[in-house]
Amino acid sequence: MQETRRYILDILRRQGTATVDEIVDQLRAARGDDITSVTVRHHLARLQEEDLITSPQLRRRATPGRPQHVYALSPKAREQFPSNYQRLLTSMLDELRRHLPADGVNVIMDGVAQSWARSAGMPDLPVHERMDFVVHYLNQQGYEAHWETTGDGIVLHTTNCPYHTVAEENGALCDMDMRLVAMLVEGPPRRLSHIVAGDQTCSYLIPLQQVRQ
Repeated sequence: MQETRRYILDILRRQGTATVDEIVDQLRAARGDDITSVTVRHHLARLQEEDLITSPQLRRRATPGRPQHVYALSPKAREQFPSNYQRLLTSMLDELRRHLPADGVNVIMDGVAQSWARSAGMPDLPVHERMDFVVHYLNQQGYEAHWETTGDGIVLHTTNCPYHTVAEENGALCDMDMRLVAMLVEGPPRRLSHIVAGDQTCSYLIPLQQVRQ
């Protein structure tokens, strides 16, 4: 990412919201240059286009003067910063396996898949519209999904694993994905490819006769 924009994101992360003037002052102090408000507004516009900051909101002054626009990070921008989610998830799965029998871990992961499937709010739709809905839901969860019709049925592709690093050592997550797909399409899928195994996608074949018409 362009250096100035990264600085701006860091400023917003630290203090929550900031005006153009506040961002200018902090950039000048941090870098020792004479960046202008025009340049900062240009960078803010680019960050908005990338959905990394929210639309500016008016903030009233405590002293006389015109209201100022304030900017804040969008939820998407939070992904730009380091997190410890993967380590936490790995540790939790390790502890589950250590304290529970294999079928107990499976029950928990099946419950997670059921909860996610319910949260999708799957409407009663014809097959192709249903697959469009499934893809839309999976994309919201970070799977980067699409589907196609083949001679054998419908093939659902996911080109991103939202927890790839953890899944490499925890097959329970891949099994959970299989259960989730099965619940969303209401038919048992067959895995055709697997990102963890080195393939470009996780792809699932859903025979047409198994998908609710």
